[in-house]
Amino acid sequence: MEFKHVSVLLNECIEGLNIREDGIYVDGTLGGGGHSSEILKKLSNNGLLIGVDQDKDALKAAGERLHNYENVKYVHSNFYNIDAILNNLEIEKIDGMLMDLGVSSYQLDTGDRGFSYMQDAPLDMRMNRENSLSAYEVVNNYDEEEIYRIIRDYGEEKFAKRIARFIVENREKKPIETTLELVEIIKAAIPAKARREGPHPAKRTFQAIRIEVNSELSILNKAIEDGVNRLNKGGRMAIITFHSLEDRIVKLKFKELATACTCPKEFPICVCGGEAKVKVITRKAIEPSKEEVEENPRSRSAKLRVVEKL
Repeated sequence: MEFKHVSVLLNECIEGLNIREDGIYVDGTLGGGGHSSEILKKLSNNGLLIGVDQDKDALKAAGERLHNYENVKYVHSNFYNIDAILNNLEIEKIDGMLMDLGVSSYQLDTGDRGFSYMQDAPLDMRMNRENSLSAYEVVNNYDEEEIYRIIRDYGEEKFAKRIARFIVENREKKPIETTLELVEIIKAAIPAKARREGPHPAKRTFQAIRIEVNSELSILNKAIEDGVNRLNKGGRMAIITFHSLEDRIVKLKFKELATACTCPKEFPICVCGGEAKVKVITRKAIEPSKEEVEENPRSRSAKLRVVEKL
């Protein structure tokens, strides 16, 4: 299957990065290479793009799409490792970094990856298939309290307790091995009236398990801080999120990095000596236009936030 991922907020990202033609840019979530392709169009031969992805299928697809460009370096890793990535390439500073935190259409639509609650497949959900933790491990080996916490916190699912209990009860009879087995258990746990309203009944639980499998939230703060530390003055970081948990983390981290003094308000003068590292470019998150949502419904929940290094 062709690696397909429609680049969300494409023009807004490129504008937000404020690209210098001889700059060094990191696409921390290369995907199918859509954003990277537009970055490369704005770079001269003296510029450099570093494309990072933990999915080898994505790296292969992007390499084919960007084969006409010689000023690209491909790295199989996670943006969490940005310090090590740049150290290995002997690069001290960069001029911009982009992170698109969405799951690609390819990953959702390719049955054997196990991301989709619409297709039957082995429970997997690993973006990096070399990692040991899969959805199967979470569903079959985590205790009931852990499963409940994950579904409650990462899925914001109000029936999390019932779903966790139903999962544990069912796996005692036999291991839960496929996506549609899990979907049926989730459906059974959610009252009929609630199943008929709102999104697919398994959507929030699948999101929660995927976040746990790929450590999507726990790696964000460090990745943002390390990335900002590597930016040249005037360099920018742009991050696209797709749900409220991610957006909240990005918003608060950007606010923290843009705050100079952290002294208590009752202090008459600053004693912490803190200095702001960035200024926030997007006071309010940028969202897709009505036209983009109509063309690509999966972009509906996307939000873009941008900061610039001081």
